[in-house]
Amino acid sequence: MKTILGFFILAALGLKAHATEFQVATNGNDTNPGTPQAPFRTIQRAAEAAQPGDIILIHQGVYRERVSPPRGGASDTRRIVYEAAPGEKVEIKGSEVVRGWVIVQGAVWKVTLPDSFFGKFNPYGDLIHGDWYNPMGRQRHTGCVYLNGRALAEAINLEGLLHPGPVSKRPSSPLWFARVDGTNTTIWAQFPGAIPNEQLVEINVRQTVFYPKKTGINYITVRGFTMSQAATPWAPPTAEQIGLIGTHWSKGWIIESNDISYSACAGISLGKYGDAWDNRAESAEGYIGTIHRALAHGWNRLDIGHHIVRDNVISHCGQAGIVGSLGCAFSTVTGNVIHDIDVPTRLNGAEMAGIKFHGAVDVIIRHNHIYRCVRGIWLDWMAQGTRVTGNLLHNNQTSEDLFVEVDHGPFLVDNNLFLSPHALLDNSQGGAYVHNLFLGTISEIQGERRQTPYLKPHSTMVAALHGNPTGDDRFYNNIFGGGPVSLRVYDKARLPMFMDGNVFLDGAKPSKWERTPLIEPDAAAGIEFTALPAGYFLKLKEDPAWSQERHRKLITSQRLGSALISGERFENPDGSPLRIDTDYFGHHRDARNPFPGPFENPATGPKPLRVW
Repeated sequence: MKTILGFFILAALGLKAHATEFQVATNGNDTNPGTPQAPFRTIQRAAEAAQPGDIILIHQGVYRERVSPPRGGASDTRRIVYEAAPGEKVEIKGSEVVRGWVIVQGAVWKVTLPDSFFGKFNPYGDLIHGDWYNPMGRQRHTGCVYLNGRALAEAINLEGLLHPGPVSKRPSSPLWFARVDGTNTTIWAQFPGAIPNEQLVEINVRQTVFYPKKTGINYITVRGFTMSQAATPWAPPTAEQIGLIGTHWSKGWIIESNDISYSACAGISLGKYGDAWDNRAESAEGYIGTIHRALAHGWNRLDIGHHIVRDNVISHCGQAGIVGSLGCAFSTVTGNVIHDIDVPTRLNGAEMAGIKFHGAVDVIIRHNHIYRCVRGIWLDWMAQGTRVTGNLLHNNQTSEDLFVEVDHGPFLVDNNLFLSPHALLDNSQGGAYVHNLFLGTISEIQGERRQTPYLKPHSTMVAALHGNPTGDDRFYNNIFGGGPVSLRVYDKARLPMFMDGNVFLDGAKPSKWERTPLIEPDAAAGIEFTALPAGYFLKLKEDPAWSQERHRKLITSQRLGSALISGERFENPDGSPLRIDTDYFGHHRDARNPFPGPFENPATGPKPLRVW
C-alpha cells in the first residue's frame, strides 16, 4: 500500500516538476524554444507546444493572429493557461493594418487589395446571415474598417458613401463600403479630417481571435488580454456559435480580466458546435431537434459547460456581449462590464443582448454591469436552476433589462437594479423575483403557443415538453418606483401568482394577487441614478418605517416552493437549500424581518450609494 501511495505522490510531483512556462514576445522567433531568453514570436506556436499544466506568458505588443488551441488541460488543476505578462498590455487582433489609400473625393478614400491578402476567408464577401437574423432589406458583411481603433459603419451602397446627403441626415459614424470582384477587394471609406496613410487604419481579416478548431478542448484559462476586431458570423442557437473568443463545445474554461471589443457579432461564445443543420432550423421544432442532436453530441453535465467568465469588459459587438446555446450550462458569469452592444453595426434579429443564453441550466449571472445594449439579459428556453443576482442594468433603451422566454423554471432573479425604461419582459413561468428594484415597465406576453422543454433536475435530460401559460411567478420584497411600473399585467394570469412584501412608490401599481401591498402613492421616490468619474451612484429615498409597517419573511427554498410545471424546487445548483440572506452589496439581511428592495439597512440621509 505504501509503495502504491508513494508511486502516486512521485507521479504528482513529477507532473508538477515537468510543467513548463512558455514565453511569447514580439521580438521572438517561432524556431526558438519559448524560454525567457529565446521566446516564441506567435501565441499559436506556444499553443502547439503547451501540454496540460503549462503556462503561456505573452509579453507586451500587438499580435495579429488567430489562436486555435490544439489541446486543453487535463483537469481544473492541470489547465493550460494563456496569460498576459503582469503589467504589460497584450493585444490580440483579428485585423491587419492597411496603407496605400488614395483619395477619391472630399473625405472619401479607397484602397484595392488582392484577394490573396485575405487567404481563404474574405470578410468583405462574407454576408451576415442565419437563423433569426433579419437583414431589413440590406446587406451587411462581417468586415469592418477602423480608424485609430474606432469602427466605421458599413454603407448601404457606394452612392450613399460618396454622396451622403445633408449633414442633418448623415449617420453619426463615418462610412465604409467594399466590393469583391473575384480578383481584388476594393474598400472605400470616409476619413473626415484625417489622412488615412498617416493614421492607424485597420480592417477585419480573421473570423475570430481565440477559438479552437475542434470541440472538446477543455480546461483553458485566458487572462489579461485586449482582444478586438474580428469578423465573427451571426450566432443563432441552431448553429455553431463563433465569438471573438469562444469555447467551442468544451468544458471548464476560465475567461477573465480581458478587454473584448469590436466583434462583428458575438464577443464571447459559450455555445454550440456546428453540424449539417446550421442555419436550417429556424423554428421551435427546429430548435427541439437541435437539442436532441446536442444530447447525442455529448450535451451533459460531465462534458460540457462549467465555464467561468469574470471581470471582463465587453463592448461594441454587433449581436451579443456573451452568447451561448446549450454550451453555457453550469457556468458562472460574474463581475463583467458589458456595454454598447449592437453598436455601430445596428443589426436586427432575435439573438441580440448583452447576455443571450439558451439552456442556461444551473447558470449563475452575478454582479455584472450591463448598459447601452439592445437588451440587457435574455434567457431563452430552459433557464432552469438559473440565478440572476446582484446585477446593475441601466440605459438599455431599445428593449428590456431582462427577458425570460418560454422557460418553465425554477429560476431566481434577486437583488438586481433594473433601472432602464423597460425592466422586464416575461414570457415564462416558474420565476422568482426577490428584493429587486424595478424602475421600468413590466410586460407579460400572453397567448404563447410553443411547446418547449423542461429538464430533469440539475441535468440536460429532457423531462417533457409543455405549453407556456401565463403565471406561476413569485414577487417578494421588491421595490417598484414610478407610475409606469405596474404588476397589474399579471391580474389575468392563467396560473396562480405569489406576491408579498412589495413596496410601490410614485404611482407604481400592485396586482390583485398581493393582499397587503405597501403603497406610497404620494411619496416622492427620490430616485436618482448618476454616472460620475468615481463610479455609478444611486440615490434612493427609503423609509425605515417600511420594515415596521409590514413584517416580511426571509426568502428561502421553503418559501419559494416548487415551479408548477417542472415540479422542481427552487434550490442551489448543488441541490442545497436557497437562503436570500444577503443584499446587493453582500451585507447580511435581518433574518427575522428583511428590508424590502436590494439594500438592507439603507441610509436615511441624502448621500447616494455607490453601486458600481
